[in-house]
Amino acid sequence: KGIVAMLLGRSLLGLSCARGALGFSSSFIRPFLATHSRGLQSDAKVVSMSTNSIHPVTIKTPGGAMAGTDDYALDAYSGKDALPNQGRLQPGDPSRRAFAYFMMGTARFFYASAARLAVLKFVHYMNASADVLALASIEVPVEGIPPGGCIVVKWRGKPVFIKKRTQEELDDINAVDWKSLRDPQSDKARRIKEEVLIVLGVCTHLGCVPISNAGDFKGGWFCPCHGSHYDASARIRKGPAPLNLEVPPYEFIEGDSKVKIG
Repeated sequence: KGIVAMLLGRSLLGLSCARGALGFSSSFIRPFLATHSRGLQSDAKVVSMSTNSIHPVTIKTPGGAMAGTDDYALDAYSGKDALPNQGRLQPGDPSRRAFAYFMMGTARFFYASAARLAVLKFVHYMNASADVLALASIEVPVEGIPPGGCIVVKWRGKPVFIKKRTQEELDDINAVDWKSLRDPQSDKARRIKEEVLIVLGVCTHLGCVPISNAGDFKGGWFCPCHGSHYDASARIRKGPAPLNLEVPPYEFIEGDSKVKIG
């Protein structure tokens, strides 16, 4: 009995100590939490928020103004390195603006001049040289061509017809109303000397070479590829060709005994 009584007494003493410790901790922590919470609310002036609330969160600044309203404004910086408020920036001196415009205009003028010189230099570089131009022209004697005859020479890789026409051929082409032709052109506009005709030997339809002194017209040309007929003035008179045979640039030299083509 004595041992049981001693054990019960120790158990009761332990329970009393535990209850006293819990009472001391709760009596000490609760006032501390309450005081700390009140201090935070008074310093920050923050409206309590709840995660269960569906209303938007409202936060006030330390000055009491609500963010996002007209009452909320930032104070001007007033530190030691603050600069005075100069207000709205005023336009500069008109004389300085005129000088700036003058400098910009001068620079643009020089840029345009440099671009022009570059373009001219490029164009001059692309132009043919004197020796190339000399090879681009040929001299052909025409005294040995018989009346009604036609010779073929090569110029710039193309055949050239040189024909000495007879008086009968001239009468036939002059009797035609040239204004009614498909490609209206008078014979006078296509030659320098009446009896000599010089044209490129390339059909204006598909670039074939016509046959001289052939076709339906006396002293003319005929293209066997598609049946184009030209008269003695090399004007298209029949067939699919749309234009007359082209007349190259030429001139008579050495007393009309030679012709220079090109």
